[in-house]
Amino acid sequence: MALVLTAAAAQAQEKKYPEPMPMKPEMSEYWTPQPRIVTPGNMATQSAPSDAIILFDGKDLSAWQHYNGDPAQWPIKNGVVTVDKSKGDIRTREEFGSFQLHIEWMIPKGIEGESQSRGNSGVFLQGKYEVQVLDSYENETYVNGMAGSIYKQTPPLVNVMRKPGEWNVYDIIYSAPVFNEDGTYRFRPYVTVIQNGVVLQNHTEILGTTEWIGFPRTEKHGDGPIILQSHGDPSAPISFRNIWIRRL
Repeated sequence: MALVLTAAAAQAQEKKYPEPMPMKPEMSEYWTPQPRIVTPGNMATQSAPSDAIILFDGKDLSAWQHYNGDPAQWPIKNGVVTVDKSKGDIRTREEFGSFQLHIEWMIPKGIEGESQSRGNSGVFLQGKYEVQVLDSYENETYVNGMAGSIYKQTPPLVNVMRKPGEWNVYDIIYSAPVFNEDGTYRFRPYVTVIQNGVVLQNHTEILGTTEWIGFPRTEKHGDGPIILQSHGDPSAPISFRNIWIRRL
């Protein structure tokens, strides 16, 4: 009997099964769907990508309004719009979820003041979350309130401010939050901020609304506007140009 079992075991060991098919490059490739074609902008002419929504091209503020619905009334000169502190903030007429935003801004040459009272403004994402705009060139302030910070939350990784009178560039990649039925965050918003080609915020989690007084709050919301802040500090107003956005 033992001999029979031994023979059966030997036969089982000798049985050959198919080997896995040799891997070929084509096995891990797929061809569809092909990404849609977007023509990139021209840096020399400051043009936007072909699928961008133009928010300001130096001609008018038709894409913007004040909170009461009136047309935006900040002054435009030579392709540049400058904050009018007597008129208040402006917001986009369209509202957005996740996006890529390009915006250029300049602190006026010869600006005076210090800390938060020097070239203060802000870019609000979905109307709730502020990326700070401030003259941080040789001007110290609390670090979670300097240029490129998520206001009162996360300081920038570095300070790459150009001198007053020179243009700064923000490229902002924003992932909108997702909410639970009870209004709590299922996924918080995230943002990457690049200033002048240098990463300041690297997929930073936004904790909630960016409050001047107090701590972040959770407010359930859908799509929201881009807001440019007309800050109440006494320093000379800043200017913006070449603003465009791409929905993601």
